[in-house]
Amino acid sequence: MATSLTSSNPHLIKMHPDDNVAIVGNDGGLAAGTVVLDGLILKDKVPQAHKVALVDFKTDAPVTRYGVTIGFALKDIPAGSWVHERLLRMPEARNFENLPIATVKPDLGGPLEGYTFEGYRNEDGSVGTRNLLGITTTVQCVAGVVDFAVQRIKSELLPKYPNVDDVVGLDHAYGCGVAIDAPEAVIPIRTVRNISLNPNFGGEVMVVSLGCEKLQPDRLMPPGSFPIKDDRSTGVDTVCLQDPQHVGFMSMIDAIMQEAMVHLNRLNQRQRETVPASELVVGMQCGGSDALSGVTANPALGKAADLLVRAGATVMFSENTEVRDGVDQLTSRAATPEVARDIVAELDWYDKYLARGKVDRSANTTPGNKAGGLANIVEKAMGSIIKSGSAPISSVLSPGNKLARNQRGLVYAATPASDFICGTLQLAAGMNLHIFTTGRGTPYGLAHCPVIKVATRSDLARRWHDLMDVNAGRVADGELTLDELGWEIFHLMLDIASGRKTWAEHWKIQNSLVLFNPAPIT
Repeated sequence: MATSLTSSNPHLIKMHPDDNVAIVGNDGGLAAGTVVLDGLILKDKVPQAHKVALVDFKTDAPVTRYGVTIGFALKDIPAGSWVHERLLRMPEARNFENLPIATVKPDLGGPLEGYTFEGYRNEDGSVGTRNLLGITTTVQCVAGVVDFAVQRIKSELLPKYPNVDDVVGLDHAYGCGVAIDAPEAVIPIRTVRNISLNPNFGGEVMVVSLGCEKLQPDRLMPPGSFPIKDDRSTGVDTVCLQDPQHVGFMSMIDAIMQEAMVHLNRLNQRQRETVPASELVVGMQCGGSDALSGVTANPALGKAADLLVRAGATVMFSENTEVRDGVDQLTSRAATPEVARDIVAELDWYDKYLARGKVDRSANTTPGNKAGGLANIVEKAMGSIIKSGSAPISSVLSPGNKLARNQRGLVYAATPASDFICGTLQLAAGMNLHIFTTGRGTPYGLAHCPVIKVATRSDLARRWHDLMDVNAGRVADGELTLDELGWEIFHLMLDIASGRKTWAEHWKIQNSLVLFNPAPIT
């Protein structure tokens, strides 16, 4: 998909030569009567990132952006008018028949060699970008106890272990009161398991259990599912709060802290070492998106994604509902017909999952997306897919699964679009670095992994100057090209992976795990 921009000042931005609408690039929008492209006069005041009709539309005429029909005019729309969601009828979803299969064979250029970062090498060969103690919970009932213990560990123990970056409680709202044997219960269970094995936790598996929950520790972490350190037994290191030796609340806390010291001692012995850029596992995501997301930040991420793939790294893009309307783009970029079939299988499964809940695809976009100029999910999808770059899609990952060590290149990780669920599942996949674009703004952050935040527009970057790490609005402002910003983000990723903090880490913006749980509640 083309990512070149055409602009003037005041300026409109087109993404494809065939587009018959363009979006306003100026901060604050443009007033009615403003003269823009080729002498076109705006008939309405048009907010920043919203669409302007470049031609006269008759009722039912197709409206095209990114070279794709994003809707049909509900009435006659004169050229120069503000084209918003209330004037468009959304196209039907593309079906899964007669899709192009592995037809695109892009030339990304030669391998990128010599790029490195300073990371923590793990026994299984994976590399962490942070050195964290993760305390896994089997059930929501222990979350309050673990939170209390984590605060004490941070204040009393962590200063004694200078090589350990932080302590994180992996708490969630699962484990009991659920149909634990339902066929799809495997998704939340393997998600919690695989997050515990994320490279940033160094293979140190520590579990806090209540005792009576359905999700027992040996079901969450069966023997053989996690690395064994030194001369330990094959059982997972577990503190069970209902064990009779715990007399009172502080006894439970003391037991958690004693077990934590064992793991902290081992983690503290770890040192950063120089590793190739190919050890990065980058999760890409967008949230609080606007129409500039697909113009500045996401295309720049696409450029960076191509550079990462050329360097041998792994890049994940996700968000089922936000790529569904571009399924033909995905299957055409599949490396093999088998990968194309896997993409279709995941999207078809999710279609059926939404249908069971009677959720229409129009539920995405959000009110904030629409206020930011995105008329519907078709337009949003085009701007979301673009962050995957142009590399072939090498494989597909089902939700909650962990990437294999040989699963490199561009991977479609099939997750829901919700920010925290997507981030949770990318952590389970083995993500060691996260990059997140936003146009409306969100204080999203993860305790488990560095999160690089990219603002799509300069106004947001200025207002949220201590939350955004990158201002992609400089592209719309004409200060740099997408290629230049892609390289900037690529180098920033190596820098952050080596230990420099993001703003999310600086302010300790973090969230609990939000599990994708398609299994029924009992």
